[in-house]
Amino acid sequence: MTDPIADLLTRIRNGIMAKHRVVDCPASNIKKNIVKILFEKGYILNYKFEEAGEQFPQGNIKIALKYNPETKQPAIKSIQRVSRPGLRRYVNHDKLPRVLNGLGIAVISTSQGVMTDKEARLKNIGGEVICYVY
Repeated sequence: MTDPIADLLTRIRNGIMAKHRVVDCPASNIKKNIVKILFEKGYILNYKFEEAGEQFPQGNIKIALKYNPETKQPAIKSIQRVSRPGLRRYVNHDKLPRVLNGLGIAVISTSQGVMTDKEARLKNIGGEVICYVY
């Protein structure tokens, strides 16, 4: 696999389209940070990190997807990979993207860790744009 972050985002996207409750994904540190941000911002219901097992030797992330109880609409309308191995997207602190005019989030990998575009704007740091979520 050449792009494990894109694999995580695709598993979440496919789980939402199939109306699954829980999605499994192999773990890594950057994936754990992305999932933590999605949970903090209310895009997923819950998450759980599991230790190494037979199916996932590096560990596992179980992600509980979030839906509106009345309309059954998912909390994540769109999740898009921006920076990819073939074309990295880096931005300065003054050119940080705004997703849906501030209604969505952009996940940024900075020198101080993975954070949202709003947090990076407050700290005046730029970095690599990982994905857009809204």
